[in-house]
Amino acid sequence: MVVVMMVVMIVVVIVSGHGMEPAVLLFVALSSAASEVSRATVTATNLFDLTGQVALVTGASSGLGVRFAQVLAEAGASVALVARRAERLAAVKDGIEQAGGRAIAIAADVLDRDAMARAFDAAEQAFGTVTVLVNNAGLVTSARAVEVSEDDWRKVIGTNLDAAFFASQEAARRMLAAGKGGAIVNIASILGLDVAKGVAPYAVSKAGVIQLTKAMAVELAFNGIRVNAIAPGWIATDLNRDYLASERGAAIKREIPAGRFGEPRDLDGALLLLASDAGRFMTGETIVVDGGQVVAVRG
Repeated sequence: MVVVMMVVMIVVVIVSGHGMEPAVLLFVALSSAASEVSRATVTATNLFDLTGQVALVTGASSGLGVRFAQVLAEAGASVALVARRAERLAAVKDGIEQAGGRAIAIAADVLDRDAMARAFDAAEQAFGTVTVLVNNAGLVTSARAVEVSEDDWRKVIGTNLDAAFFASQEAARRMLAAGKGGAIVNIASILGLDVAKGVAPYAVSKAGVIQLTKAMAVELAFNGIRVNAIAPGWIATDLNRDYLASERGAAIKREIPAGRFGEPRDLDGALLLLASDAGRFMTGETIVVDGGQVVAVRG
């Protein structure tokens, strides 16, 4: 307030010599200062607002993908839902629309580059250029490394890593062509940082996602396109709930300092931070959300 008043006094002294009444200048300067304060307040309170943004979420028919799509829509983004199962996508779309959001369902396999290009086309036709991409589609197989088949290896690497790269490439090219910045959020895993037995293809693919995030971030930052990742720990969803309720799940939970498995909503903050202007100076980062599991010393 002291600084504002000093600026007002200086402006009054300078301009009053040019024929304007000091009282008028005081009012104008104070109004301008109040407007700046108001704008700062609005920015702070709407830090995670995604109004006007167009998001595309892969793997949006189940699990975390559904939650990501719902959260982005609630924050104001128009959301393109992409997955193979059209019936499930339609249900997610209906739920978002019933909650007041905007969404479009697009059946596509992330391994089919032509289908993904058409998915981006459909999103653009419905809402405009995609400015937020969430590479969430993922696949995991369970087998000892020496028993993993070539087919399983290629499916996991293709779905988790190759598809993330080509979708990011497609999104970035379109953002650049439209002269727009944007945000790419890759869903990695703590298994991209540490490893466990029986999931070699998955761990390798997620480590690749983390490195891909850094590589694309460095190249796209100057164009206003941010590329970051989220590395979740054990998050309970319909896909793994039975396993986590088993004896093996109980053993895993004992290794988590927070004393529990994560819930889908535990990723909301990280997602909105990386997708919105709240993270406007962040790129190439991987945010770990795991209840402290990775940093804990075992034994």
